[in-house]
Parts: sequence; structure tokens; C-alpha cells
Amino acid sequence: MTAIKEPSFRESVDLMFNRAAALMDLPPGLEEKIRVCNATYTVRFGVRLRGQIHTFTGYRSVHSEHMEPVKGGIRYAMAVNQDEVEALAALMTYKCALVEAPFGGSKGGLRIDPRKYEEHELEQITRRFAYELAKRDLINPSQNVPAPDMGTGEREMAWMADQYARMNTTDINARACVTGKPLNAGGISGRVEATGRGIQYALREFFRHPEDVKKAGMSGSLDGKRVIVQGLGNVGYHAAKFLSEEDGSLVVGIIERDGAIYNPEGIDVEAVHQWIVKHGGVNGYPDATHTAEGTAVLEEDCDILIPAALEGVINLSNAERIKAPLIIEAANGPVTAGADEVLRKKGTVIIPDMYANAGGVTVSYFEWVKNLSHIRFGRMQRRQEEARHELIVKELERLDRYLGDAWSMSPDFKAKYLKGADELELVRSGLDDTMRIAYQAMSEVWHDRDDVDDLRTAAYIVSIDRVAKSYRAKGL
Repeated sequence: MTAIKEPSFRESVDLMFNRAAALMDLPPGLEEKIRVCNATYTVRFGVRLRGQIHTFTGYRSVHSEHMEPVKGGIRYAMAVNQDEVEALAALMTYKCALVEAPFGGSKGGLRIDPRKYEEHELEQITRRFAYELAKRDLINPSQNVPAPDMGTGEREMAWMADQYARMNTTDINARACVTGKPLNAGGISGRVEATGRGIQYALREFFRHPEDVKKAGMSGSLDGKRVIVQGLGNVGYHAAKFLSEEDGSLVVGIIERDGAIYNPEGIDVEAVHQWIVKHGGVNGYPDATHTAEGTAVLEEDCDILIPAALEGVINLSNAERIKAPLIIEAANGPVTAGADEVLRKKGTVIIPDMYANAGGVTVSYFEWVKNLSHIRFGRMQRRQEEARHELIVKELERLDRYLGDAWSMSPDFKAKYLKGADELELVRSGLDDTMRIAYQAMSEVWHDRDDVDDLRTAAYIVSIDRVAKSYRAKGL
């Protein structure tokens, strides 16, 4: 039997770009300029660990500098390679353009299994990697601003920010050199759960458009919709938790690296999360059926499938058997170009990664602005808001006394109305607004153009058009 030839992740991104660009009226030279990766830096550095020198390979790729700084995560994984980093950098360009974050696209990676090292060893490795990047301006508040990605988090970002500050002692904006930092190191409320929260807001916006829901062969709202999540890491966990606890969705399947669990009656996401923290996987979880062959659960019956872990999990080998009418790509590139074609022909609606998981970069943008302004959101206006609201409440209370039993305020109205917005509420408001407007821009192209039959192509058209306008404004 001949093996199915699947395009690589890099080839998939290029194929999807080409499909959209073919429907646009771009000069050939400008199209090529937008598509290609501007530069990739490969670094090999040594760190003395356990009595000997270990050499590590890292990458930082800059896809497009139509806007600066460029933005994109740094991942720690053994599978990191130049092609993957360049494909992810390209996605970052289009993602930032789609959600109107004023950044070009970049991405970084270090070929390492972080689980094999002690915390102090990881700190040494991270600081050395940050040093190698920073001395070439590949970490810099005005040129290149990394963020967490697979295998990295707040801790690594704090180390990188501190390393940059040590090298640039007079840079007043040093904290803005990376985003995704802990709160006490210049981070922002709501950044940890931002990508998962963005998935929730994206789905809410999708279900506000009955004609789009109908295209997926569904009706109604998120309430009661059956969800399968692949990968219960930071993104998958928060997306599943918010959808089940706040929107009434039913999480029926969770796929992890040691198999999957399935329960048609619903799964308690928080309980599974605690089980994974304690046991390292889903095996043995008592309130669901465990399957060793986890990827088979991707093919189970559900309404919404959320691939939230790795690239290429939905490919030509399983696309035909995927039953979910709606897929939302929480990970980068979870559906290959070949599978995308198969699913489109079946009528499956895919909410693409470059939109769906843009919550992280959106809140990173807010964090960068916070660091540059040197003041947390809400600090200036919160109490003034409360004082103005109090005037209205006092007037209502006066009416309350005057009208007696004929009219009265709801019991909790006063407490809710008097509360001024804090940083977390402002971040959520900004993220919700961003996800709504970006979806509407995509949806408009999807509906208004006869030659666009899916949201991914629509997203690419919106993004490429915005990047092209930026380049033209620069005189290219």
C-alpha cells in the first residue's frame, strides 16, 4: 500500500496562502514579498551542565517587518526545526494583521525537552538563549517581542525579560521586550488564559451568526453542544473549562498524550485537569471510558471539535472519518492542507487557527502597551467610574423611596453597577471586541464573494490585503 503523501506544515501554510492570493489582484512582486520569510537566525550555544558542556540549537525567524516590532512565541520542543519556525512566523504575520495588532510576524524555538532538566538548569539555558537573541536585537521592545508557546510559560518569559534588562540597564522600556510575564514582573491580568478565552469568544461570535451556524448544519447556541478537545494543556484546558462552565456546552471527550477519555454524559474538565496534574495523564480517570488509541476519539460523534495541541493531527489518514460539523483550530496548523480540502468538500466548517487562537497575541499586545505606558489598565479611571455610577444609584434610591412598592431596584443591581472595571475586566472587554470584529471581517468576505467558500481563505484574504496596504504605505 502506498503511503499518503502529506504536505509539510510549511507547505500547508504556503498552499493556503497561494489559494487566497490567487483570488486577489496583487502585483506578483508584492505577493512574493508577503509570502517569503525575511530572515531566520540559527544559533548553537553551549551551557555547562552536570560537569560538561551541552550544545543547544535554537531559531528565531522574522517573517514580515511591514510593522515593527515583530511578535511571536518561543517554543521548547525536540521537534523544533527551521521549516516549522518559519511556517509559524508566517502565521503570526497573518494573525496579527487579522486582529489588527500592530506587529509583524516572528517565531522562535529551542530544540530541547524541558522535562529532562531541573529548574535551575532550564534557567541557565533560557538566559543563554535570550542573550544570544538579544545581542542581535531578536529580543527588543521596539524590534522583536517574544511570548510563551509550547513548552514555555511565565517563568521562562520572566528569565528572558530579566536577561534583557541586565544587558540594557538604561532601557526604560526593558519590560516590554517579552510578553506573557508573571504579574509581578510586568505581566497583565488574563494573559495566561487568553488563548482559551479567545476560543470561547470566537465560538460565541460564530453562534451570533445564524447563517454561519446553518452552514455547519447546526442551530441554536453553544448551550448543550457536545465538544471534544484534543490536548488539555493551557489552551485546551481553559477553552473547555469556559465553554462548559459559562456557556453550557458538554465536553464529552478529552484526548491526551497517554490516550483519551470519553463520556457521552459529559466530563468535569476541572476534575480531569487536577487528575492530569497529579498523575501525568488521563489514564485511570474514574468517570469516563479510557481509550489507549487517543486519536480515534477525534472521529467520535460531537458538535464541536477543538484540536488544541499539535500540528497535523487531522490529516489525509483520518479526515474522511471526522464527524464534527464544526472544527475550531486552537492549535497552530492542526488540519493539514490535504485534510482541509477533504473536510471542505464534506461541508465541515473550520474556524481557522490564525483567527481562533489569536487571543494570546491580542492580550500580549495589551501587555506590551501596558509596559510601554508604565501604568496598569484601570488605575486612572476606575474610581472615577465608580463615583459617576454612584450619582445614578443615589438618584435611583431617591426614586425608590418616593415610589415605594410601585418600583424598586433589583437586589444586586447596586453592587454590580457601582463596580468600576479593573484590569482583568478591561482585558476581557478588549479581547472580546477584537475577536468579534475580526470574525465579522472574515465572515463578510466569506458571504460577499462567490469565489470564497471557507473561513480560512476569507481570513487569509483579509490579512494579506492589510499587509499589502502596509507595504504600499512604506513605498513598496
